[in-house]
Amino acid sequence: MRRNACLLSVIVLLSMAFAACTNTETNTNAGANANANSNTGLRTEGPPSPTATATPKYTEEQAREEREKAKANKETIGQSLEDAWIHTKIVAKLIGNTATPERKINVDVVDAAVTLRGQVDTAEAKTEAERIAKETDGVKKVTDQLKVVAPAKAANTNANTKTTGNPKGKTP
Repeated sequence: MRRNACLLSVIVLLSMAFAACTNTETNTNAGANANANSNTGLRTEGPPSPTATATPKYTEEQAREEREKAKANKETIGQSLEDAWIHTKIVAKLIGNTATPERKINVDVVDAAVTLRGQVDTAEAKTEAERIAKETDGVKKVTDQLKVVAPAKAANTNANTKTTGNPKGKTP
């Protein structure tokens, strides 16, 4: 008798489990909260809002360091914080541009007037350096004193050289 009761209990449990697994009703609310949270903060109308980037605060200490670097490179920076900041921006742009050989270009900034001095390899490099300086915020005037000087060609050390040795190819 006890065996029949156990068997009956197992059958009831299995039938209940099977009934639960075969539920054909759909839960239309499933995942609604997850989807609602993933869309939080998204705009659905109009153009995306511009992201404001903070202008870094340029300190007097940074200006002093920039003046020291400039002096070591035989460049001149005026005493204003703005002149040092303009110099920093132009030098950074020249370094970041593969068309301009920054270390061959001296950048002088006095009263927001920029003077470019030095030698560049091509007219394109000269034009690009001047464009960079003119488009830098705060610059009032640019004087371009850059000279275009083609790089010297390296001597060919692998030129056909005559080797001395046994002219007839005989072994000694």
